Amino acid sequence: MSTVFEYAPAPESRAIVDIKPSYGLFIDGEFVDGTGKAFKTVNPATEEVLAEVAEASDADVDAAVKAARRAYTRVWSRMSGSERAKYLYRIARIIQERGRELAVLESIDNGKPIKESRDVDIPVVAAHFFYYAGWADKLKYSGYGETPLGVAGQVIPWNFPLLMLAWKIAPALACGNTVVLKPAETTPLTALLFAEICQQADLPPGVVNIVTGAGDTGRAIVSHPDVDKVAFTGSTDVGKAIARAVAGSNKKVTLELGGKAANIVFDDAPLDQAVEGIVNGIFFNQGHVCCAGSRLLVQESVADEVMERLKRRMATLRVGDPLDKNTDVGAINSAEQLAKIRELSDIGEAEGAERWSAPCELPSNGYWFAPTVFTGVSQAHRIAREEIFGPVLSVLTFRTPSEAVEKANNTPFGLSAGVWTDKGSRILSMANRLRAGVVWANTFNKFDPTSPFGGYKESGYGREGGRHGLEAYLKGEDS
Repeated sequence: MSTVFEYAPAPESRAIVDIKPSYGLFIDGEFVDGTGKAFKTVNPATEEVLAEVAEASDADVDAAVKAARRAYTRVWSRMSGSERAKYLYRIARIIQERGRELAVLESIDNGKPIKESRDVDIPVVAAHFFYYAGWADKLKYSGYGETPLGVAGQVIPWNFPLLMLAWKIAPALACGNTVVLKPAETTPLTALLFAEICQQADLPPGVVNIVTGAGDTGRAIVSHPDVDKVAFTGSTDVGKAIARAVAGSNKKVTLELGGKAANIVFDDAPLDQAVEGIVNGIFFNQGHVCCAGSRLLVQESVADEVMERLKRRMATLRVGDPLDKNTDVGAINSAEQLAKIRELSDIGEAEGAERWSAPCELPSNGYWFAPTVFTGVSQAHRIAREEIFGPVLSVLTFRTPSEAVEKANNTPFGLSAGVWTDKGSRILSMANRLRAGVVWANTFNKFDPTSPFGGYKESGYGREGGRHGLEAYLKGEDS
């Protein structure tokens, strides 16, 4: 007889976070009123309006770019690498000191479980600033030159608001660039708190500028004639639009776009470990991960056993309050994203795939979707081809390693993949044949600031993280 454990709620306190009724823009080291409209940011777990946030107009973006250019010309590009490093180290330490505050605010504004924001997001954010602080005075050893580009325009998504900010800002500043960054309209609050951290660190005015808004604000940044570098993380459709917008200009561009990663399980894999990797690969952060393992490829001989173990494990996942430390799966980030997940899931069922959702009671308020798995999926199904960006797993089977490679690569995306096997030689063989920017072996969703990340095909181009992440912010040795 199995034992069912009941957990008492263990909520994290909101008292550590002071959410203001309204927020302006952070330009030239100060918070200023925007000249555009305001929009509301909402707690996706409760639909509570958290704050009103300024929507930056074209004039506001222009003011931010001018502030960044002044700071670049007069201060930041003239500063030695060791001096820039001091600011990056200071920011990293303040992030650690204010880690609990940042984690709580991230979970409130984004919907992700507090144990993920507390134990994954914030530590990795600090680690990125520490890591690139170490590079600031060693750029001559990077292989990419020592000359910064100038002003970097950066647009980030809502799935990892503060982590994507760190991925963009830390290497840009280390290389001597200044920044105009736009967070996603549904998750602006931790970026605005980061602006306060920049003030606390005495970062020179204009080095970092945060302008909030939606698509029009992002377009104004990308198309601004005085922006030297564009960095974007988000959907493939928007990435293609950005590539078209900057075509023919001298702007340097990096794009980290969508994915439809294959998580490949062979019959000799440690199955319990693989099941944990499958769960982490698709249900971490509610599946709101570009490199989520949303396609499970299982060798036929163990497919039934893997599915039995997977469903048993999924039934233990706790869905609910993101601030509860027992929560495994939090809220979907927005009503718009929830509608997309529901639509594609319904299409999967209509196309003939068999749907199974973990038994759980979903809260009555907020945006929620139970962890779901589809079996009987073919390559032609839309749920096997399109990015769902939610807690939905499509399962396909294979017989041979060659078939696994063929199915894994049969996608317009190429961001990541996972391989589960006991044979080291097979891991190396698969890694060389899979067309993916990152291949994990007997693990999934492991990130480190020293390791580059990026994709192929419609998953974008350029790399973030590691020494390779410096290339996008330097002119190069031959320039």
